[in-house]
Amino acid sequence: METATGARALLGRLWRAHRRELGAFGVVGGLAFVVDVGLFNLLRFGGSGLLADQPLTAKVVSASVATVFAWAGNRWWTFRHRNRPAAVRELALFVLMNAAALLIGLAVLATSHYVLGLRGPLPDNAANLVGIALGTAFRYVAYRLWVFRRPRGTGRADQPRPGRDTVSA
Repeated sequence: METATGARALLGRLWRAHRRELGAFGVVGGLAFVVDVGLFNLLRFGGSGLLADQPLTAKVVSASVATVFAWAGNRWWTFRHRNRPAAVRELALFVLMNAAALLIGLAVLATSHYVLGLRGPLPDNAANLVGIALGTAFRYVAYRLWVFRRPRGTGRADQPRPGRDTVSA
């Protein structure tokens, strides 16, 4: 029983310490999801159907735009209180972490579909959702550790820095 109580207390402390960042991360991710799905459908089925017969190309374009959108949102909102290395380096790391997260999702789907033999729309979508969840958890940790690192020479990086990350009246 003490272990469960200790785990709840730890989760409570983690939530209190990171709730603003996790909330912003969720909002940015949700909007990037809308950009990805919306642009994919626009390219495939909207108006002129620019890429109507090229679903993979449409997906690459929509995912690329959504990745750049998510990077900008996370750079200037979610992790704005963290170190600001060169933007090109940061974007390259961001894309690399997203590629790794994509591989996590593909591994879950491949295991479900090919190794376990769970085929069909329901098992494939369930595996896809599990892969997205695991990839999202990986991205959050990877962004904090490698992409949007702690500022050097400061105390706690999780807190806004006065005069830089706060708005004064």
